[in-house]
Amino acid sequence: MTGTPNQIEWAEQIKVSVTAEFDRVASALNTVARRQTGRDLLDTNTAIEILEQIRNVVMARDEAGYFIRDWQDLSGQVRDMIALDPRHKAMRAARRKPETYL
Repeated sequence: MTGTPNQIEWAEQIKVSVTAEFDRVASALNTVARRQTGRDLLDTNTAIEILEQIRNVVMARDEAGYFIRDWQDLSGQVRDMIALDPRHKAMRAARRKPETYL
């Protein structure tokens, strides 16, 4: 990790919290998925895939300043990142379209 020794130590502590938050959201989504079928299950599985991709990108960052600056306050940040993902937006938009029957 890059930064001063103090920044690196601080960032490493923050990363533990970030990992725990990703785990918490993943656990919640998996709990919901176990009770679902059909389109709901597909959408939840898509959200889980998005979550894991975001986790990989975030945790691959090696700048201490990134974690100090962007991840000290975890209130809803992971959930917000999923919601802002273009795939999630498309999924939600498709849900709002009325069903057409022939």
